[in-house]
Amino acid sequence: MSETVLDVDLLAFEQGNEKDRKVVIDGVMRSLKTGFVYTSHDMSQDFLDQVYEMLELFFTLSTEEKQTAAADKTNGQRGYTGLLVETAAISDVPDWKEMLNWGKNLPVGHPLNLRYPHRFFDNVFPEDLVPGITETLETFHEQVLELQLRFLRVIALGLNVSEGFFDSIVPGGANLTRAIHYPSMDLAPNSSHVWAEEHGDINLITALPRATARGLQIQGEDDWIDAAPPDDHLIINTGIMLEHLTNGVIPTGVHRVVADPAQPGSRMSIVQFCHPTPWTVLSPLGSCISSHNPQRYAPITAADRLDQVLWEINLLEDNRRVG
Repeated sequence: MSETVLDVDLLAFEQGNEKDRKVVIDGVMRSLKTGFVYTSHDMSQDFLDQVYEMLELFFTLSTEEKQTAAADKTNGQRGYTGLLVETAAISDVPDWKEMLNWGKNLPVGHPLNLRYPHRFFDNVFPEDLVPGITETLETFHEQVLELQLRFLRVIALGLNVSEGFFDSIVPGGANLTRAIHYPSMDLAPNSSHVWAEEHGDINLITALPRATARGLQIQGEDDWIDAAPPDDHLIINTGIMLEHLTNGVIPTGVHRVVADPAQPGSRMSIVQFCHPTPWTVLSPLGSCISSHNPQRYAPITAADRLDQVLWEINLLEDNRRVG
């Protein structure tokens, strides 16, 4: 595995000549050997300020107030999830974080809704507590998802498939945006808790536009590497489904979030998990299978793979792995 996370220019890929595009594609594929890459983007920084200000207002409310935004029976896929619930698959100690989750509401009667009622839920926003937050967060979700689709076109060309390969399977996916508040470690129940233990995301790719403090670390060959993107850059990391689809050519970006002793206090970030549609069969791409890299994974649907991981990370409400 490479130890270097590269910085690439998405806008050069979209607006440049063939040489510019090739430089970006090559840089992305080299960087994703780490499971991570940093990229320029064109999302408004003023809009990001607005999003983070609203979420900060929400997370500073009392526990009782925040619980009014909980969404029962959604397995952590919508609404508020409190502290000490989500647990990394490798751990039996819950993470020290709380979350607000949202996605895109599907129309009534949509075939995905009918076939996967446990996957698509209506959003629950704390509109009464933070007026205007509903429209702001829905807009944020759409803008980040569009950025992820644009970036997946770079990855597609790097995998020697059509540039639009992901365009038909991502918009209908169970795409989830999650605001995460990591309280000060001084408030944690005991020293066994960390902000977020070592894990890999389940999805195709994850986008992180901004964090309010350091703490994200990337698993290297021998040690952990601090994520250090240039200012105003998006962090992209790869997930389990992309590793499966690429037959391991692109590995899962394993990471953790730990409090930096030099930067005490809390941390907030917003991530978006980009998923294929639940009925997508994750079967390794032919372009990623060779005599040197024989097929590693059997086909499985995206829905089934997600269900496996939701149990592993302790989010199935009726069947918690950790009590």
